[in-house]
Amino acid sequence: MRIPYEAPAPLGREFIDLAPEIIAAILLTLVVGWDRVRDFADVNAHAWEVPMTEHLRDGMRGELKTKGHPWGKTLVILPGTESRSDTDVLIPDGRTDIPLMLIELFLQTQEHDPHAIIECKRMAGADVNLCREYVVEGMDRFRTGKYGSNHAVGFMVGYLLSGTDDEAADGVNKYLTRTSRKVEHLAPSDICDKVSSWVSQHPRSAPPSPVRLHHAFLELKATAT
Repeated sequence: MRIPYEAPAPLGREFIDLAPEIIAAILLTLVVGWDRVRDFADVNAHAWEVPMTEHLRDGMRGELKTKGHPWGKTLVILPGTESRSDTDVLIPDGRTDIPLMLIELFLQTQEHDPHAIIECKRMAGADVNLCREYVVEGMDRFRTGKYGSNHAVGFMVGYLLSGTDDEAADGVNKYLTRTSRKVEHLAPSDICDKVSSWVSQHPRSAPPSPVRLHHAFLELKATAT
């Protein structure tokens, strides 16, 4: 686990980066956890994000409870929680879908807020509106600091209502191109050889360092091949 103390510390908090092996472990836990729950009746293309995210959270917890799982006592899947984008905000202005806490990092920093955040959205590469929402209501929450203002790394999940993961990434990239944000395109990632994932990098004003987002697109049972 890596915490770059030399990096800017917004609001007096440590700036949290995660080593590649931790990012890979989170992605793997996410995908395997999803495999545990995607057969539930209310996990389908007509369902909204909240019930699917609740199942995903439960699936990840179930995976971590597996006997002998190397991350079972290190990674904690927290409930969805209200969040503040700034310490001056009195009323929470956001709600994180799946916050994560790493015990080792907590012991090092006493940072009680989540150490990583997974934001979840319904997704279909051919649906322009869903691609827009994935960016504006998902990725941009990290870019603007609404989520993870002191995080160098964030995570995005797309529940595939139709199409493939490649088509989903392509749909997001087309939206970014249309809005003059081609430098923020999703690119295939090899950070976890057991998971198909993408990575993107986004500038932000506070802190000056960019945020890296890791993306996983999850098939529903009806769309699985």
